[in-house]
Formats: sequence, structure tokens, C-alpha cells
Amino acid sequence: MTKTKKAEIIEVLSNEFKSAQTIVFCDYKGLSVAQLEKLRNAARDKDTKVQVVKNTLATIALGNAELSGLDLKDTNILVWGSDSIATAKIVSDFSKDNDKFVVKAAYIEREASNAAKVEAFAKLPGREELLGMLASVWMGPVRNFTIGLDALRRKKEEA
Repeated sequence: MTKTKKAEIIEVLSNEFKSAQTIVFCDYKGLSVAQLEKLRNAARDKDTKVQVVKNTLATIALGNAELSGLDLKDTNILVWGSDSIATAKIVSDFSKDNDKFVVKAAYIEREASNAAKVEAFAKLPGREELLGMLASVWMGPVRNFTIGLDALRRKKEEA
């Protein structure tokens, strides 16, 4: 790989990491290309990116994005996105189906975190689920009011 290609990769990753809310580092040793494509497809559906990057290039890009606190070793695949919960769910779900895929560490909201925190984020309800819960709470009083009006109507009809 030429110096210009490396500089280009570092620049692209630095920009991506500056805008990412979550960056997860995983070990993928032993996974087939087909399995990694499944991960990429799942990530693409949730506007999350997946890439295998050399540790030196990733370390430089993370430094440019002002992220520190994690030391990259061995083989790493990086998964990052702007939605922390969606990114954590993608990684967690994929690791449940593939025992060779292991979450090592992450930056969640620009803080160095461990695999346990990624799992905790994966258990949280997603954005759509939270919006559904909120709508249900807002509609509760209206629902109760209409049930009460209907009961009052039936009572008056009976009388």
C-alpha cells in the first residue's frame, strides 16, 4: 500500500470517526467472507459502517478524531455509526450467531468502553421502540377519556 493510499484512508476514517457516536472493535478471526458479508448487510440496513483496517492506520485516525484510551492489538474489524444503540445491537446480534466474532472494546459517545457496556447498550430499546412507547404514553389519557365517554353513553342508553 502506497503512502498516498494510506494517507487517504486515514483522512476518510478520521472524518468518519469524528462524526460517529459509537465505534466498536471486534475480533473476526476465523469468520468466512460470507459471514462478514452478512454483518455488512445488517450494518448497511441501519446506516452503520463496517471495515477491516490496519491497527496503525486506525490508531492514527482515532488520534486525529481526538479519541484515546484504547490500544489496538491482533485482528480488528471496526463497526461504527451515529446511533449508539443500533450499532451495539448489530454487533451483539451478530456475536450471538457467530461464536468467533468477539466484541473487544468500543468508544461510546466518545468515551472508551468495554464489551460489557456495548452489551448493555444493545439491551436498550431502539429509537423506534422508544417513540412507540412515548406515543402510547401520550395517547393513554385520550384512550381513557374515550372509554369513559363510551361507558357514559351506554349507561344513558340503558336508562
